[in-house]
Amino acid sequence: MDHKFDFGAEDQNKIVYVRPVPVADLPQDVQAQAGGLETLFAVHDADGQRLALVRDRKLAFALARQNDLAPVNVH
Repeated sequence: MDHKFDFGAEDQNKIVYVRPVPVADLPQDVQAQAGGLETLFAVHDADGQRLALVRDRKLAFALARQNDLAPVNVH
């Protein structure tokens, strides 16, 4: 969870998708870092690649906007 990610060149699609992810569905090493949370929020690119995992929806949106991306909720 503490890995930096290159969000890519500016000419790529700027929409990213934010969705809740149950911690139980994540690999054991990520579960160990979740600090007792039951749900994390993932930021995905248009191809579905996970770019980031964060503790809450608000942080996911802030992260996307700080990287000049347009976050959208996925249910």
